[in-house]
Amino acid sequence: MKFRVDRDVFADAVAWAARSLPVRPSSPVLSGLLIEAGSEGLMLSTFDYETSARATLSADVVEEGKSLVSGRMLADISRALPAGKQIDFAIDGARVSLTCGSARFTLQTMPVDEYPTLPEMPSATGTVDSGEFAKAVSQAVTAAGKDDMLPVLTGVRIEIEGSTISLLATDRFRLSLRELSWNPRTPDETVAALVPAKVLAETAKSLTNGSEVTIALSSTGTGEGIIGFEGAAAGGVRRTTTRLLDGEFPKVRSLFPNEHLTTAVVDRKELIDSVKRVALVAERNTAVQMAFADGQLTLDAGSGDEAQASEAIEATVNGEDLTTGFNPQFLLDGLTALEQDSVELAFTQASKPVVISGRDEESTALGFRYLLMPRRLLS
Repeated sequence: MKFRVDRDVFADAVAWAARSLPVRPSSPVLSGLLIEAGSEGLMLSTFDYETSARATLSADVVEEGKSLVSGRMLADISRALPAGKQIDFAIDGARVSLTCGSARFTLQTMPVDEYPTLPEMPSATGTVDSGEFAKAVSQAVTAAGKDDMLPVLTGVRIEIEGSTISLLATDRFRLSLRELSWNPRTPDETVAALVPAKVLAETAKSLTNGSEVTIALSSTGTGEGIIGFEGAAAGGVRRTTTRLLDGEFPKVRSLFPNEHLTTAVVDRKELIDSVKRVALVAERNTAVQMAFADGQLTLDAGSGDEAQASEAIEATVNGEDLTTGFNPQFLLDGLTALEQDSVELAFTQASKPVVISGRDEESTALGFRYLLMPRRLLS
């Protein structure tokens, strides 16, 4: 195998493929990055039996072949090579050599025949705007669980119904729902999948170079199926597949109430800053109190002989006066996930969850909603 490739394109593709390498691989070859040079250019691949990544890019291939080398080492070397130059890559016995300008590195190869076969990309289900998808995923994963003892809650449920994609996540204390439009392959198709939140977030963020992302599902449910994502990148195409999570995602849509007795509209940045200040005196696992009355929102934290804080900001309150409290970090997570200048906090009653959303959402009702459970207030 022998080829020449642009250093900047190669380094970027290697870093992208290597990002999903396992920290503690079950087999040494799973720490490797597979390099395949052929008539169609270069393919760089990683796979850990759960998630695969493959980047294709243009290269001047002199001799076809394939090699397996340490993925993280190759990523470190590629990043350190002088920018704007060409890399000459060749196999030399049981080693590979990289030459870029006056810099030359050699790497030990791993047994290629022991490397697992990457899964095939399922048939395309549809396409979605890459920037909008990345934004939607970043909002949805806000409420995803991080407890590996509850693996179902570490996923994001993707629901596809016609031209709408819904992304749902919950850790039992909060719930996020993001809806967006897309271009389905089959207009009336209805499918669902439970995707690991971490993989989904990293993938969506990394596929924004092209105008759209192709989503491909091999199953209409959870468990044995896989989901694939593909998008354009500098010099080629990038593709990721991952196994779907097994288990029944809780039926959480019904938690969003149809009616609200009290609503408050507040400047988002002002509320974020106030919560951060007041939360400085909130003890661990205690709530920041929020009282809505007389055209303002009053935030309080601390009690007794401990440090205390109080701050009031303007709010447009419709409905009955209400006092409740929330975990300040969970509240901030939801507020910072929004992009609108104003936010609406909608309540049915003080002891029930609040629904937080951007005030200037489009009338189509597609957008981001964040439901947060209240915390008990200290007397």
